[in-house]
Amino acid sequence: MPEAAAPAAPPPIPAAAPVAVAGAKAPPWVPPLAAGLTVLSVAALGLAWQGQTRLKELEQELVRRQGLSQGEASEARTLARQSQELTRDTAAKVALLEARLAEVALQRGQLEELIQSMSRSRDENVIVDIESALRVALQQSGITGSAEPLVAALRQADERLARHKQPRLEGVRRAVARDLDRVKAVSVVDVSTLAIKLDEVVRLLDELPMLSAADKTSEAMAVRQARVERAATKPAKAAAAASAPADEGLIAHWMSVAEERWRDLAGHVWLEAKSLLRVTRIDHPEAMLLAPEQAFFLRENLKLRLLNARLALLSRQFDTAQADLRDTQSLLDRYFDGRSRKVASASELLRQVAGQARQVNVPRPDDTLAALMAAGGR
Repeated sequence: MPEAAAPAAPPPIPAAAPVAVAGAKAPPWVPPLAAGLTVLSVAALGLAWQGQTRLKELEQELVRRQGLSQGEASEARTLARQSQELTRDTAAKVALLEARLAEVALQRGQLEELIQSMSRSRDENVIVDIESALRVALQQSGITGSAEPLVAALRQADERLARHKQPRLEGVRRAVARDLDRVKAVSVVDVSTLAIKLDEVVRLLDELPMLSAADKTSEAMAVRQARVERAATKPAKAAAAASAPADEGLIAHWMSVAEERWRDLAGHVWLEAKSLLRVTRIDHPEAMLLAPEQAFFLRENLKLRLLNARLALLSRQFDTAQADLRDTQSLLDRYFDGRSRKVASASELLRQVAGQARQVNVPRPDDTLAALMAAGGR
């Protein structure tokens, strides 16, 4: 190996350089480390500068985007406000359209009904008319209590169906015939006729003889009968006197006149004598003790009872009418002369009214109504 060269002399130390420690030597890795640190420092400075630049760019971009987002937000608020107004307008228009649609639907329904009613066939018109007439007649029968309105409506329906001559309505006609027979079979109270009979009894009350005056009436009738018999014998006696000679006829005439006067006088005396003593069977003593003014009030009371019975009949209160009729019949039998023809006639009228004044339900024409509904397809 070659020999190591002698160490050269150290260079001169500049004045500004630091003073080295005597006898110290720098390690060999310091320069590369210093170079590496320098490079790292430069790289770090470059990266820091680049990061700072990038951060500034990001801040600028963020500011720019924030401005754009604020503009878009304000625009979105404007559009939202406009959309709300448009929605309100649209809702109002929809409500108006719905109202008009409902009105149009109603008009359409009415128009369809009108068209349907105009295009209704003749059979349907007949069915509807008959059904309406029957229902009205049924209401009238319920109000008046008489079957005549229902009978008239059924007869009219039968005649109309007979004129119509439609095969599919034959079932309706048979139902009408059945209901008509059933209604005719029911004896319904004729209130108007019963009221007329009661009015006739009220009219007869003032003419009915009472038991308290029956004997006087019979005596007067006997006197009138005797006078009628004498008047009937006068023409025969006059004819016999005319056929005799003049003298004999004159004598016979005077004899007949004297005989007639004597008979009148004797009859009058006999009636007066009989009036002094009278034997009569009295079933009701109060009837014979009735004073004339009490008889007037009795007749008026009977009239009031009959009028009450008449009002009860007109209002369909048959129980009240029967009670008034029973009371009237009882008073009539107690205080009035039953041998009189007028009293018998009044009693017969009262019995007829009492026998007919009863509650009767008029049957409903259910068969006819059901047949009409089936024929009409309802």
